[in-house]
This record gives sequence, C-alpha cells and structure tokens, in this order.
Amino acid sequence: MHDAEDKKADIVAVARAARVSISTVSRSFNHPDLVKPATRKKINSAVRRLGYIRNRAAQTMHGIRSGTIGLVVPTIDHTIFAEVVQAFSDAVEPEGFTILLASHGYDLEREYAVLRKFLEHRVDGVALIGHDHSEETYQLLARQGIPALSIWGYDPASRISCVGADNHAAGLLAAEHLVGLGHRRIGLVFPPTQDNDRARGRFEGARAVLDAAGITVPDRWMVEAPYSLTEAKEAVLGLLDQPDPPSALLCGNDVLAVGTVYAAHRLTLDVPGALSVIGIGDFKGSREMEPPLTTIRLPARRIGQIAGQQLAQSIVHPGGDTIRLNYEIALVPRATCAAPQ
Repeated sequence: MHDAEDKKADIVAVARAARVSISTVSRSFNHPDLVKPATRKKINSAVRRLGYIRNRAAQTMHGIRSGTIGLVVPTIDHTIFAEVVQAFSDAVEPEGFTILLASHGYDLEREYAVLRKFLEHRVDGVALIGHDHSEETYQLLARQGIPALSIWGYDPASRISCVGADNHAAGLLAAEHLVGLGHRRIGLVFPPTQDNDRARGRFEGARAVLDAAGITVPDRWMVEAPYSLTEAKEAVLGLLDQPDPPSALLCGNDVLAVGTVYAAHRLTLDVPGALSVIGIGDFKGSREMEPPLTTIRLPARRIGQIAGQQLAQSIVHPGGDTIRLNYEIALVPRATCAAPQ
C-alpha cells in the first residue's frame, strides 16, 4: 500500500513537470481566471501525464473551494430541462467548476433533502429551477450564505438571483395566438400547478386572455397530466372522444403538446384541420415532429448559459448584488395551428 501511495503524483510533481510554481498550479485549480490560458494548458497537460488527482476533502478542510456546483431540477426524464442543464454545465466548466445534478420529482421536501446533501458535500453554489421552494430551503440558503440562483422563471421580486423568462407572458402569448386565429372552443392541457410556478404562471396567463375575450373553458375541456407523453396522450384521448370536443388545445409545455398531437392521430383527427395544438418551450424535436409544432419559444440555451456564468462569477467574486434577468420569449408559428373550420 505504501509503495502505491508513494507513486501517486502530488502537486509538487505537477509544478515541476509544468515548470511553474506550486502556487501557480494551485491558482489554476482554484482561480483559473487568474492564470493565463497558455499556462493552464501546460498545467493540464502535466496533470494528465502524471495522473494527478486533487485531494478535494483536504482542500475543503482548509477553506478552499470544492470546485462543484449543485444543480437541482424537478425531472431528468424528458427534454424540458435538458438544454438548460447542458448550457449551464458548458458555462461553468471554463471557470473550473463541475456540476452535481439531482432531481426531486416535483417534491419540495425531497428538494430540501437534496440541497442538504449538496451542502454536506461543500458545493460552492446552488442552482434551483423556478421560485416555488419550501421556506426551509430558502432559510437554509440564507443561513449558509452560499451563492444561489434560480433558473427558468423570471420574477422581479425573487428572493434569490434569477435568470429566466416570464412564464405568465408565455401563457398570454399562446392564448392570444389561438384567439387571434378565431378559436373560441379552446381546451387547456397542463401539468399540476401546485409547487410549480412555471406551469402556474402559464396557466394564469392563458386564462387571463380567455377571460378577457369572454371565452369560458368547461371543466371537461381542462386536462391535467404530468410531464409524460404517454399520460398526456391518454388524458387527451378522453377529452377528444367527447361529443363536443374543442377546436384548439393550449398545452402548458411541448411534451404535453406532442402527446396531444399523438392522441389526435390515434383518433384520425387532422391537425390542424380538425384540431389546433400549441405548446410552450420549443424544445428539441418540436420543429422536427410531423406536423411541426407551433409553440412559444423560451430561450433555454441562453438562459442556461447566462445562469451558469452569473453563478460562477458570484462564487469567484462574492458579495455582488442580487440579479434578476428576463429573456425574451417569442411565438413560433409552425403547422399545428390554423383557423377553425
């Protein structure tokens, strides 16, 4: 055992191989922005050549950053957060950070437990999705004094920094498109809105437009389904198989919208001839499906990229102000919406 331990490369060997000082090697790990790219390249080459592994536990004991950021998302089952997560990870990597990813299944108690685990592992910062979190979660973040940021939803009164889009406005825009096409028989397909500020904001935005237009949505035309193609399809099949189905369905996200189109196909209903369908998100695959999905684009990659950069900077340069960034949404008209026949 002792022979094996002796053969392990240490930071001194890395510094010698890269022909730099030990402090420069340490700085390249802990503050890469302060080290020239060419020097970092030499150090990384030496690290790879020697097989050097940093002792994170020892560094944390001495107050040095762990180099990790905890990212907690509601689900990793579908593409809803995939682009945000990838862009976030790509953005923090050049700053020397790796993400630890966990999901809580839309359970805020589980989210709190995951957050505690991340803090036990001494993550340097935490990113959460949206603004619906337990009071214990907010209190834990405040007491620990750790940099934290909310991704995906914009709220001018958010308790922590946020980078996202206005979900209420997304619901407004989707409903305005259907009403503008002449639809008045409009149904709603949404996920549960409790503890989900993104879905709740979109739902309230859509209802505001419909109410203003004097459009009443019967209970039988309102379907609740989780983020699942299969369950959305089954739920919408029951809605569309009624004697008086709606002429359009507004879906709270693209996953539900795709499931809705599949349900229409199962019943041999033409989309958009017999049924118009609109989603929210513009996730990967929405443009490639048949017919291409009309949706509201949320700039997922941009949100993830800026969120990662902002959180990394708040760790490297602590003490900054709370930021609240709102990114523009847009209607993407494709082939699943048309005027009612």
